[in-house]
Amino acid sequence: MYLHIGGEYTLPSRFIIGIFDLESVSSTQKDMIQFMSHMEKEEKVEYISEEIPRSVVVTYEKIYFTPISTMTLLKRVKNE
Repeated sequence: MYLHIGGEYTLPSRFIIGIFDLESVSSTQKDMIQFMSHMEKEEKVEYISEEIPRSVVVTYEKIYFTPISTMTLLKRVKNE
């Protein structure tokens, strides 16, 4: 199965570790913020579009910031 995460990006669902809502990633979730900073430094971050990101899709190799809501992405996963 594949998940369309926006733009021209489609990922094999077996490589997706998690899908997170950016609003829920606040300053109290220091581990996630540190992880995203680390991935940015390692140049393992993809921004799907210039729109404001709403979700983060974490895979084994990269993280993707997408303007598609977490709920929409989860519905797409369930429909596959």
